[in-house]
Amino acid sequence: MRRDGAEFPCTVVMPRTAPQAKKDAVIGYGGTIVECEPSTTSREAVFAEVVAKTGADFVHPYNDPRVIAGQATCSLELIDQVKDLDCVVAPIGGGGMISGTCLTLSHLAPSIEIYTAEPEQADDAYRSFKAGHIIADDAPVTVADGLKVPLKDLTWHFVSNHVTDILTASEQEIIDAMKLTWQRMKMVIEPSCAVPLAVILKNPDLFRGKKVGVIFTGGNVDLDKLPWITATGDKQ
Repeated sequence: MRRDGAEFPCTVVMPRTAPQAKKDAVIGYGGTIVECEPSTTSREAVFAEVVAKTGADFVHPYNDPRVIAGQATCSLELIDQVKDLDCVVAPIGGGGMISGTCLTLSHLAPSIEIYTAEPEQADDAYRSFKAGHIIADDAPVTVADGLKVPLKDLTWHFVSNHVTDILTASEQEIIDAMKLTWQRMKMVIEPSCAVPLAVILKNPDLFRGKKVGVIFTGGNVDLDKLPWITATGDKQ
């Protein structure tokens, strides 16, 4: 919706397996959901069909200068509120958030090290970083559903030039970090959001004695499907 009150139709291509909380939010804002299979190949194919049918302007969820610039404001607010950080840790999937983080910090606080956090079961960014070129997984399986997508050309530029290192966490480590945040901070965060804390807890020697900024990125959780509760209702 524009400031003058005019509304524009919005169609969101979304995996059928996406959390219901995400789907409800899109519908609540007046958007239309077109479902696809949970893979990059399916998502891009369905998107092409939607654009061909509607002629809509495409806004990529992360490989878009507008999205990267918008996400750059997160780390801008962080360094404005917290001084003298030694490093910042943020999650990585397709790389939009970390690209925005790199954009801000490389210009305004180049001494701050940038670490990214990724699920072990969707570690294509980690492998890309080590190999020196993009390695794309089509449909990884992880509880961190927001981090299943691969890097693209724009985001790879920032990752390859400004990231200090990419660290990974197991599924259980991600769930434990999410649960700890809910318990101790009373904050509703989704699994993807918990990955940075998971890698910090996993690598205490790396972060010990440092002033660390952690970027939390989302709270889209189906409350009846919490990852630390089994299908039978038993708590882990």
